[in-house]
Formats: sequence, C-alpha cells, structure tokens
Amino acid sequence: MPTRNTATSYGSVTKFFHWTIALMILSMFPLGWIASELAHRIEAPDIQTTDAVLEWAKLLFSIHKTLGVTIFALAVLRILWAISQPKPALLNGDRPMEARLAETVHWLLYGSLVLVPLSGWVHHAATTGFAPIWWPFGQGLPFVPKDPAVAEVTGALHFILQWVLAGSVALHIAGALKHHVIDRDATLRRMLPGHQTALPTEAQPGHALPILAALAVWAAAIGLGGAAGWLTVPEAARAEALADVPSEWQVTEGNLGITIVQNGTDVTGSFADWTAQIDYAETSDADGRHGAVTVTIAIQSLTLGSVTGQAMGADFFAAEEFPTAVFEATLINEDGLIADGTLRIRDETLPVRMPVELAVEGDTANAAGALTVNRMNFGIGTDTKDESSLAYEVRIDWALTAVRGGGADVPNAE
Repeated sequence: MPTRNTATSYGSVTKFFHWTIALMILSMFPLGWIASELAHRIEAPDIQTTDAVLEWAKLLFSIHKTLGVTIFALAVLRILWAISQPKPALLNGDRPMEARLAETVHWLLYGSLVLVPLSGWVHHAATTGFAPIWWPFGQGLPFVPKDPAVAEVTGALHFILQWVLAGSVALHIAGALKHHVIDRDATLRRMLPGHQTALPTEAQPGHALPILAALAVWAAAIGLGGAAGWLTVPEAARAEALADVPSEWQVTEGNLGITIVQNGTDVTGSFADWTAQIDYAETSDADGRHGAVTVTIAIQSLTLGSVTGQAMGADFFAAEEFPTAVFEATLINEDGLIADGTLRIRDETLPVRMPVELAVEGDTANAAGALTVNRMNFGIGTDTKDESSLAYEVRIDWALTAVRGGGADVPNAE
C-alpha cells in the first residue's frame, strides 16, 4: 500500500493518522465522563474521600489529559501531512447539499481536533494541582498564568467544544455508514487497510461555504454556552465576612497563604478574609511578654487551585460545620520574637510556636512568619493517608503591614 495519497486513494500515513486519532477520541469521551463524575464526588462537601477514590480519579484524569495532548500533536501532524498531499475528491460531489455537509463536517473535525485538546491543555496549565500530564513537558504553557479565571473560561470552552467534536464524529460516522450501506460506494473502503481506489465525481463542492459553515457552528456553540452562563467566571460562595475587631495595631495590608503538597507538587493558596487583633510593645512587661495576637480566619475564603472545593469538604476543613480557624498567641522574646500559643482548626486546638520577623519604624510595623503543621493532627484528610497523594505537612505563611493607633482591624485580602 502506498504511503502517500493520490487523487483517487488514501495512503498508509493518512490512514494511520485517521484510525489512531479515531480510536483515541472514542476512548476520550468515556474517560472524561467517568473522571468528571469522580471529581464531583470528591468535591461534594458531604462525601468523605478515600485514597482509592483520589488515586483512581488522578489516574483517569492523567490518562485523559495525556491522550488529549497526544491527539493535539497527532492532529497538527495530520494537518501538516494533509497540506502536503493531494486529497481524494468526494464520490458524491454531484449532490451539492450532501457534499457541502460532508466538507463542513470535515472542517469541524480538523478544527475540533486542535481546539478541544488545546483548550483542555490551557485549562490544565492555568490550574494548580491534581492530575499531571505524563508527557515529559506540558504541565505549564508559555503565556498561560496560574489563574482560576483563565482555568474556568478555558474549562468551559473545552466542555462546549467537545460537543461540537462529538456531533461532528457522529455525523462523520453516519455519513460513512450511509455511503457503505445505502450508496454502496467506496468512500469508507478507501480509508480501510489495503489499496482501494475510486473515481470521484467531476463536480466537487468549493471550500468557502463549508469553512464559513464550520465557523458559524463554532460561533453558535460558544454563543449558546455564553448565554447559558458557562463562560462566566462564577463568584465563589462565601460566608458572611468576618466582623471588624478592635486592635492596637491596625493591619493596612497583608496576605495569609497555605501550601500543600499534592502528588509531589506544591499547591499554593490563600485566605481572602481574616482579621488580626494585635497588641505589641517594644519593651516587655514584668513577665517578659511584648503583647498578644489573635487571628481569626474565614475558612470559606480559601482559594486553593483546582482542589478548593475538595478542601471545603467534610473530610478536610468541613467549612460549613467549622467556618473559622483561630490562632491565639503571646508575643515573647527568646533570641528573637516568638508567637507562643494555640491554633484551632476544625474542633482541634493544639499548641504552636512560631518565629516572627518584625521591623518597626515609628508607628509602622512590617511582620512576617511561617508555620508548618501536620494536617492529620487537626483531623484534616484523615481518609487520605497516602503521602504520595497528599503530604501530611502543610505550610502556613503570612506577611502584613500595620500601623499603631487603635481602631478596627480590616479583614485582609491577598
């Protein structure tokens, strides 16, 4: 069988691209559906998640993503190959409507084979955490930031465009079966193994109308998705903002971050709503104390990449039942400032000691610190015992600027 196309037959390279991509696409839809169902189960706040479910979901998503990137690469190679080859003309070119529909479907297939995996790849690159792509590259993409809004929009585009691809595949299969069973021509046979030639009709459809029709289908699909609200970045559901608290030092800016290690990769997030009641004096009292601090954190203000929803669940922060975490400490000097106190998360309160970096100039203070805790000690993710999936250690870090003068502390956003 020749490797190259002719005016009346397809070569072996084109057939390889066609059937390899076809088999991959047909496997992608069930993989994506099952993985998505598992993700919904993982993110459900009232369902506890086990190591087995997490690993199964991670495996399926990694397979789905890796196949998607592979399809993208093969699709680009197929298009480049097609440009360099003669294309066997249609055997039904003398039926204008049917021929134009066939050409439109072909353009939709070619375009979707690029757009669907590419939108999924950008979604992955913009998202922090969860299942990796198994290619030696591609976890990130140039010019694609780690941004929840970008991830949300490209994820919606991926969902919308996959239905254009699914419809195109269905029409393509239906057309091939019609040619084979009803018309009894060689349209399907010349794409099967072996060398099959067929004489095209003299009349052939042009490319302009099918290309415009394909563009119209994509525009309509995206427009309908936008009208349905799929392309709108939803505002995260948050609990009522924390009330202001009186404080000797008023926080003017600051951030409170958290870093977990999932599948060996750091996933960094932050709390948008927290208050700090700070009493501090440069000179210590008779007991060696420089003051005290109480920090209250709104758990539902956490953003943690692709696992934010999972983090709110019953087996993790259980945000609905335990909406706040509280750090209370005395500030003492032991070869440097130390915050010595307790940290309450969920219904567990444990002693903690945290070094504090502090610089005071007049009535302005800049402070920062970090603390590493074991999530298991606070009853977080107790069903997830495999540290290769989710490490026990969690790093909490913060930095703030405060001014002396009393007043009410303002909840801080990163």
